[in-house]
Amino acid sequence: MQITDILAQMGGLQSMARELGVSEDQAASGAAALAPAILGGFKRQAQAQPAGLEGLGGLLAQLGGGSLLDNVLSPQPTDVSRGNDVLGQIFGSKDVSRTVAQDAAAQSGLSPDLLKRMLPMLAMLVTGYMARQGGGGTMPQAAPAGGGLGDLLGGLLGGQAPGARAQAGAAPGLASMLDMNGDGNALDDIMRLAGKVLR
Repeated sequence: MQITDILAQMGGLQSMARELGVSEDQAASGAAALAPAILGGFKRQAQAQPAGLEGLGGLLAQLGGGSLLDNVLSPQPTDVSRGNDVLGQIFGSKDVSRTVAQDAAAQSGLSPDLLKRMLPMLAMLVTGYMARQGGGGTMPQAAPAGGGLGDLLGGLLGGQAPGARAQAGAAPGLASMLDMNGDGNALDDIMRLAGKVLR
C-alpha cells in the first residue's frame, strides 16, 4: 500500500486539505509528489545511523514520535515548526526543501508555495506514522534487510529493501517516481538538483 493511501485512511490528507484550504484530491496529489523525497530522507538516515534501523527508531522518537501525527490530525492548527525540524534533520538544508517543492510542483501541477506549506505537515504525518509502526524507538535490534522499520520503509518505498534496485517489469513504487538514476533513492537526485553533493 502506498503512503498516500495510508494517510488517507488515517485522515491525514483530509486534515492537510482542510488546513491548507485545498481539495482532498489536491492534498493527495501533493502528498504523492512529496512523499518519495521524505521517505528517501529517512532511508538515508537509517543508513547513516550507527545503530542502523534501531537508531532510526530512536531518531523518530526524538523528533516527536507519534505525537507529530496527532498534531496534524487534531482540529487545532498544526505546529509546522515541528515539521520543519523533521525536514532539517532529513534534508539538512532549506535549499533541499525548496528544491523538493519545486520538483513536486512540476510533477503534480500544484503551486510550489502550496507544496512548501504542505511539506512540513506531510513530514510530521510520515514521521508519526513510522514511529507508531516501529514502536517509537523501543523496537528490538533489526537486521537492515528486514523486520520492523526495515520492512516498513521498504514497503513504503515501493517494496524495495534499502539500496535495492526496482525489479524489471515491477509496478513503479513511490521511490521510482522521483528516482532518476535507478538506485531506489529519490533523495540522491533531489540533493543533486539542489546542488548538494552526497558522499
